[in-house]
Amino acid sequence: MDILEKISNFLNRLLIWIAGVFLAAMILLSCANIFLRIVWMPIRGTYELLGYFGAIVTAFALGYTQQKKGHIAVDILVLGFSRKKRQVLDCVNSALCMVFFGMVAWQISKYATTLFQTGEVTETLRIIYYPFTYGVAFGCCVLSLVFLAEFLKSLIGEKGAER
Repeated sequence: MDILEKISNFLNRLLIWIAGVFLAAMILLSCANIFLRIVWMPIRGTYELLGYFGAIVTAFALGYTQQKKGHIAVDILVLGFSRKKRQVLDCVNSALCMVFFGMVAWQISKYATTLFQTGEVTETLRIIYYPFTYGVAFGCCVLSLVFLAEFLKSLIGEKGAER
């Protein structure tokens, strides 16, 4: 259990750092594009790059946000339940989310493989699609790993599993 959490923490810290780099690149690219649009001509392919970078930022931040309980949760009904019922609900929720995001990662990986095999590129800059698509799949896979750790915590009733 501790090894799983250490792996999950390491991966999520690494991914959030990479997401931060991509976010900074998005900010710089947007500002440069606005400035150059005023004084000369805009940067070609800005729309494409911002879209891909945004996908990476979002996917890489999913697991970290889940670890920090930063996602929106409406728990007004659940708070009235006993501790045992909440633990069961957390266990079921984590299991369902783990399976769902595992399936999402798998399907996105299949799509990325198709993009790799067909050699799809962007229209303006001719950038290959599949690395970004695999990145999104990896982000979903790491989120599924976070849910696995939460599932195991809920299952054994560890104190850190409560909200």
